[in-house]
Amino acid sequence: MNFGLRMVSEPDQAPIHAITLFVGLLCACILIGHLLEKHRWINESTTALAIGLCTGTLILLTTKGRSSRVLLFDEQFFFTYLLPPIIFNAGFQVKKKHFFRNFMTITLFGAVGTLISFIIISLGTAQLFKKLDIGFLDTEDYLGLGAIFSATDSVCTLQVLNQEETPLLYSLVFGEGVVNDAMSIVLFNAIMRFDLSHITSGSAIHLLGNFLYLFGASTALGIAVGLISAYVIKKLYFGRHSTDREVALMILMAYLSYIMAELFDLSGILTVFFCGILMSHYTWHNVTESSRVTTKHAFATMSLISEIFIFLYVGMDALDIEKWTIVSKSPGKSIGVSSILLGLVLVGRAASIFPLSFISNLTKKSQSDKIGFKQQIVIWWAGLMRGAVSMALAYTQFTRSGHTQLQGNAIMITSTITVVLFSTVVFGLLTKPLISFLLPRKHSLTTMHSDLTNLKPLNLPLLANGQDPEGDMNGDPIPRPVSLRMLLGTPSRNVHHYWRKFDDSFMRPVFGGRGFTAHVDSLPTERITH
Repeated sequence: MNFGLRMVSEPDQAPIHAITLFVGLLCACILIGHLLEKHRWINESTTALAIGLCTGTLILLTTKGRSSRVLLFDEQFFFTYLLPPIIFNAGFQVKKKHFFRNFMTITLFGAVGTLISFIIISLGTAQLFKKLDIGFLDTEDYLGLGAIFSATDSVCTLQVLNQEETPLLYSLVFGEGVVNDAMSIVLFNAIMRFDLSHITSGSAIHLLGNFLYLFGASTALGIAVGLISAYVIKKLYFGRHSTDREVALMILMAYLSYIMAELFDLSGILTVFFCGILMSHYTWHNVTESSRVTTKHAFATMSLISEIFIFLYVGMDALDIEKWTIVSKSPGKSIGVSSILLGLVLVGRAASIFPLSFISNLTKKSQSDKIGFKQQIVIWWAGLMRGAVSMALAYTQFTRSGHTQLQGNAIMITSTITVVLFSTVVFGLLTKPLISFLLPRKHSLTTMHSDLTNLKPLNLPLLANGQDPEGDMNGDPIPRPVSLRMLLGTPSRNVHHYWRKFDDSFMRPVFGGRGFTAHVDSLPTERITH
């Protein structure tokens, strides 16, 4: 298949015009997003959507209603080039100690919760859409819709939440968002590969087995590539001779994990996510300090550009005249489908979060570890927004290279765009006032004074992979006031304790990590060479 972006207008002039336009728009999104950041009402995603809509409107006017885009987007381009940096950076930057301490709850929300939402949306659309007579949709389409609209986008909520004030809530929302994206894509791929034309009593078991195989094999491949990268860099220590080669190897190994998963028909999303976790835990500590700074910001930069590009294009594609012309013949059906999908998203999210929170609380002994009702509402709200993953899956299911002439498929695409725009803009703008109402900040002056008096050195986040040393799952021999309080409130013999013993005894001596590699930045022989 031909991956990439194809130009809409004349081939000799369009490439430079289109690329210039998109690069300029990306710069505008970053600048405007920076100016709006202090208000924390609108994030880069919403800014990119708004700029994309405005640009699409201008193009629509200049082309006299023929087109709103200068690029035709291939959904395979999204999965091959744009999504991997986003998912890898999520795994690379995750606070591993908080993530694995709440791993069971995150798995409940991200895996079981996504499955509950998938079932409700699939059954709901199968029953309600038949009454609207929107066109031919088969069982695969309904199951596909369940996977498409189970993929959440919690970026708006994460930007408003304070990680220091609500570490448990932030960890749950962030962890669930990453697992949810991977789960939705794995579900979608499992459905696409499964023959639904001959459904038998064992079909559900076969589908579950296919899903578990994808999940397990993809995770194992990500872990294997992460460990290989750590071992190679630890033994050869590229940075002693060339920081450039060291950084290049890390970036290429990260992308190799994703491409290998796609080559073996596995889930590249799960693979690259767990590769990111392993590389941040082992590989990152084996490289020189200059390589740490470079890789940390390189991965974050690629992720940021990919996210902005996706939402920018979604905003422009929302005005695609081809699909709206088909849908305009039956506007009532389009509104009905969008309303049903939005309602099912609300119901499916509630049916997964509140019962699973109750189950999670039953397993918690400490009151501070339990999820309060107000926190449950925030988690529920964080998962209502739909974003780039939903759009990409919808394009994969209902179009060919962004085009469709079928009324049912056109309605599905425009309804997906409507739900993404509505949830991102409306729900996103309401996120800050909702969280301020439910979780008001107390003692703001005291908190500000505490923040000012406990400022960390500027290089500390870089030396700890963007994480507090206390928050990293490696542990740290340096005593901190928080550590004693955590020790008193947490059982000493838990899963994390045994993992650290195993990690210290067997894993880190072989694969490296904090405390097992000497820093050579101060050596006079080290220079950054090309």
